[in-house]
Amino acid sequence: MSTELKKTESAAPVAGKSQAAEPVVLTPLVDIMETEKEVILVADMPGVNEGNVDIDLQGNNLTIKGNRDDKFGMDDAELVRGEYRPEYRYERQFTIGEVIDMKGISARMKDGVLRLTLPKLKELAPRRIQVKAG
Repeated sequence: MSTELKKTESAAPVAGKSQAAEPVVLTPLVDIMETEKEVILVADMPGVNEGNVDIDLQGNNLTIKGNRDDKFGMDDAELVRGEYRPEYRYERQFTIGEVIDMKGISARMKDGVLRLTLPKLKELAPRRIQVKAG
């Protein structure tokens, strides 16, 4: 092994010691789809489960936040070496239009993918007007 590699190895974080760095805030990638009845927002937040997601609606501002579950389903395991354990969280904010039924918004989380369904107000939904003769 070279001396440089040994120095790098010894500088790596040791199990049981935490780094004091602030978590990195990432912007989740989002797809937004629209139908006549609803708007669907799909956000990709790898490593986040439903217990670590916070969705906040204040006025017409919708904020989604997610913290990565860094245990990887191994609660009883002790970290020996951590190279893929950066502290990070997701956060993104959206402005919701007046056509959305704020009380009807629902959310599902599965495999790190958040799906928000934002139904449109029924009275503002598009409708076809029939034209009569006369």
